[in-house]
Amino acid sequence: MNPGPRWGIRFIGGARDTIPLALGALPFGIIFGAVAAAGPLSLWQAQLMSLLVFAGSSQFIALGLIAGHAGMVVIWLTTGIVNMRHLLYGAVLLPDVARLPARWRWALGFLLTDETFAVVAGHFRRQPEGVHRHWYFLGSAVTLYVTWQLGTLAGLCFGQAIPQLQACGLDFAMIATFIAIVVPQLVGLAPVAAALVAGGVALIGADWPYRSGLMAAVVGGVVTGMVVSMVRGRGRMMVHHE
Repeated sequence: MNPGPRWGIRFIGGARDTIPLALGALPFGIIFGAVAAAGPLSLWQAQLMSLLVFAGSSQFIALGLIAGHAGMVVIWLTTGIVNMRHLLYGAVLLPDVARLPARWRWALGFLLTDETFAVVAGHFRRQPEGVHRHWYFLGSAVTLYVTWQLGTLAGLCFGQAIPQLQACGLDFAMIATFIAIVVPQLVGLAPVAAALVAGGVALIGADWPYRSGLMAAVVGGVVTGMVVSMVRGRGRMMVHHE
């Protein structure tokens, strides 16, 4: 597939639109590196996790479970459930990437994050047609990937030199980033209901073992969103037939 002369413009556009969210993710990556440096993994193992897993929340959960001597099945199951939301992200973006070669779909699927989904989904809604849009997707995804690797590396290298780096309030940047991601998506009953249920369950299960409260929140939010969407869809069909 010949990207043509406009692929660079698309790539840069995706990177540019993602920079504000990437700056919010950077401190989170630094905290992960600092926590990993003081944890059960060696430095190269922690960096390799960021390179191959590239999922911030799952990496933090995995670190905690490894430190608690949890079994591999528990680690895989927990991180897998936490990342279930990416199935929904993929389903939303699938119509826009379905015609791409498999190598593109696999690469973009691996690089898909919450931030990239928010940026790319919004861009695709504003520009439902156009060539080389997958380069915009790639530009956003690569920006987040490089930022996360640099953040992890910085935390690994300098985390031990700054005692209690994770307690310095840097994590607020990631909270603000997720607020910026979630709020624009709360359009319609299904997203609002899913967010309310997920938030409520997360608060109730904050002290549950093995981060099971977070897993329950993810499942509850996903199921709620799907059920509300199905009910509203059937309601529209009934009204249409009448």
